[in-house]
Amino acid sequence: MVGLETLSEDGEVLNYVGGTWTAPDGTDGRDSVNPATGERLARVPFSSEADVASAISQGQTAFEDWSTRPVEERIQPMFQFKELLEEHLDELAELLVRDHGKTFAEARGELRRGIENVEVACGIPSMMQSGSLLNAAPDIDESEVRQPLGVFVAITPFNFPGMIPLWFLPYAVATGNSFILKPSERDPLVPARLMELLDQTDLPDGVVQMVNGGKDTVNTLLAADGIEGVSFVGSTPVAEHVYETSAAHGKRVQAQGGAKNYIIVTETADLEFAAQKTVGSSYACSGQRCLANDVAVVEESVYDEFADLVVDVASTQTVGYGLDEGTDIGPLTTPEHEQGVRNFVETGIQEGATVLYDGRDAEVEGYEDGNFLGPTVFGDVTTDMTIAQEEIFGPVLGLMSASDVDEAIEIANATDFGNAGSLFTGSGADARKARHQLEVGNLGVNAGTAAPMAFFHFGGMDDSFFGDLHAQGEDAIHFYTDKKVYIERWPDA
Repeated sequence: MVGLETLSEDGEVLNYVGGTWTAPDGTDGRDSVNPATGERLARVPFSSEADVASAISQGQTAFEDWSTRPVEERIQPMFQFKELLEEHLDELAELLVRDHGKTFAEARGELRRGIENVEVACGIPSMMQSGSLLNAAPDIDESEVRQPLGVFVAITPFNFPGMIPLWFLPYAVATGNSFILKPSERDPLVPARLMELLDQTDLPDGVVQMVNGGKDTVNTLLAADGIEGVSFVGSTPVAEHVYETSAAHGKRVQAQGGAKNYIIVTETADLEFAAQKTVGSSYACSGQRCLANDVAVVEESVYDEFADLVVDVASTQTVGYGLDEGTDIGPLTTPEHEQGVRNFVETGIQEGATVLYDGRDAEVEGYEDGNFLGPTVFGDVTTDMTIAQEEIFGPVLGLMSASDVDEAIEIANATDFGNAGSLFTGSGADARKARHQLEVGNLGVNAGTAAPMAFFHFGGMDDSFFGDLHAQGEDAIHFYTDKKVYIERWPDA
């Protein structure tokens, strides 16, 4: 069983529009397939322009009332939603494993991160407050207030179908806006289940909606009248397109793009700890995440020792089905994506990198139709290689050496991206240098994955982000509201 209550009789994923489950009437679609077994889970029909227009109209109508509700009233459905997410956490995690492929532990962790954002959004009554000043001028008091804007859209990726919608949805709703989710067409089952749970809360119809679709549906949303802002997470070329198209149509935009994240390992680091965390960062979620650090730059004095430790840890990783106990690395999402990652490995070999550990022959008994690829470790990587510059989005780690921390920082900054990075060191001076000089939006020191908590924004620089305001935290409040200055004088007072 798929685990959705709202599939059509033909096994189709429905849109959620105006509080009602409706079948999209577009002419295209695709199957949702379990990447470990090859089992068809559901059919995902795509939305037409009329479907999108209906959702926008319903959202605008809902906004007129919802935006005037007391803020304390607006957060009550989020409290209810949080409790429902907690109650159904394991069920959601299992559905996520089947539709996406990550391990059960990774799925639970993803959903826990999403729940954190719902919790933070419940604090909107404090977070949405703005400033005031008595006697700003003779007999004048001045203040500013934050007001919601209207209908917002989030276009979310396949790699975190449970968490990333929750980077946006709770904040948009709690600040008084209405919200339309366009989830990835690859794995929309968890987003659909989120809509089912929201439907059990006191949220009015039309405040949150979901439309399924592909590229044409996205482009319709980007150009449509009646949408105030767009949030996007995905590859850099698409992020740039979303940014430019949305901005050209007068919309606010936050577009998270791709990444090429580097780890720096100094000679003062705890090398065993650094190796464990490096492997965890590179191979978690099969490397299919924008925070994966897939290149490690190591001071040459400890390079050989660190490389041996990394290979030792990589060799202990178990490739398998995410619902089977002991699995560390699940399948890649599609056969096409698996082949793309294999092509990167072959390119690395052709360009002269040394294969220290080869995971291409990984087999999982009983799951011969799965998209499995084991962990691969490259040594002797140089900055001019494709695997050092392009995002692989698979379980591939490259190692390169540097003479010192300064050269390592220079190497890490040489990519077009600026999403995240990590530094392993025992030196406070090196940590401070990295803090000031590394051109990344999220930086971890002695932490393998620089994932911000929900009350901080999720950063990104250079080609990893297009826009001004990021997801999560205070940035979300600024993105979903506009400030109005209120100046008052009472001459007779």
